[in-house]
Amino acid sequence: MGIIQSIFDFLRFNKRNWKAVGLCIFAATVFWVFNALNKNYTTNIDLPLQFDFDSEKYIAVRPLPKAIRFNVTGLGWNLFRRSAGLRVPPLVVPLPQPTEVRKIVGSTLPALVANQPEGFAINFVLTDTLHLAIEPKSRRWVNMGLDIPAILFKKGYGLVSEVQVSPDSVFIEGPTKLINSLPEYVYLKLSDRNIDDDFSEDIEVKFLNDELIKRNPPTVSVSFEVDRYIEVEDSVPLRIINPPKQSWPVIGGKKLACTFEIPESFQETFSPDSLSAIVDLKNITRGERKLLPTIVGLPPYSRVVKLDSVSIKF
Repeated sequence: MGIIQSIFDFLRFNKRNWKAVGLCIFAATVFWVFNALNKNYTTNIDLPLQFDFDSEKYIAVRPLPKAIRFNVTGLGWNLFRRSAGLRVPPLVVPLPQPTEVRKIVGSTLPALVANQPEGFAINFVLTDTLHLAIEPKSRRWVNMGLDIPAILFKKGYGLVSEVQVSPDSVFIEGPTKLINSLPEYVYLKLSDRNIDDDFSEDIEVKFLNDELIKRNPPTVSVSFEVDRYIEVEDSVPLRIINPPKQSWPVIGGKKLACTFEIPESFQETFSPDSLSAIVDLKNITRGERKLLPTIVGLPPYSRVVKLDSVSIKF
C-alpha cells in the first residue's frame, strides 16, 4: 500500500514528470501513425475523371461523368491524402473520336488510364458504365427581332415607332444539331408588363437548351416608342376600285360605321375627312359577295377596332 501511495504522490506533485509522460505518449502516437501510413492498404475510393477531346470542335450535350469508383491498393499516405480532401490529379480518358463513343464499360477503364493514378494500383472498377453524349460544334449568325404581338402594353397604350434591336444579329456557337435547328430570325420576348412609356433596355438573348449555346454578345438593346391611344367612332365613305369591265357594281350604302384608335400624339393633326373605306374588286368573280373594306387615310400606327363587311352585287 505504501508503494502505491508513493507512486501516486510522485505523479501528482511532480509536474516535470507529467510533461515527460505527455511527450512520450505524443512521440509514440506519431511513430505509430507514421508506421501505419507507410503500409499498403486496399479500399474503395472515388477518383476524378477528365475526358480529353478537342473542345474547339466538339461539345458535351449532357454533363460528363466527374468521378468513378475504384477498388485500389496503395500506401496509407496516398489514401490519407485522398480522404483528407487534398487535390488528386484526375484520371485522363482520351477520346480521339468523341462522337463515336456513347458509353464506356467500367471494366475497360483500367486499360484507358494505364499508369494512372500515381500512388495507387487499380484492382477493379466498381462503376458499371459511363454514358457520354458529345456532338460536333457549329457556329453561325442569327438575326434578332422582337416578338411584337407578345408585348404586354397597358390597356389603352400601344407601339408608335419601329422597334430598334441593336445589334440586329448575334454570333452563336453550340452543338451542330441544335444550332442548325434555329431559324434564320430569332424573336425575343419581353418580360415587362403594362408598358405605358417609351421602352429602352438591354435584353438577354435566350434559346431553348440555353446552357449549351454560347452567344456573342449575350444581350441586345431593344427600344421603341409608346403612346396612349384615343378611340374614335365615325362614318367612313365607301369607294370601289378595280371593278370588272362592263360591270355596274351595286353596293349597299355610301358610308360605313367604323371604330378605330389613333395615337394621342396624332390627334391634333388628324382629319376624319381623309378617311375612306376601299372595296377592291380585283380578281373577284361576278355575283353577290360580302367583302371587308380596307380603311385608308388613318395616321401611322392607328388600328381599326370595329368594321362591318359590306354587301356588293355585280
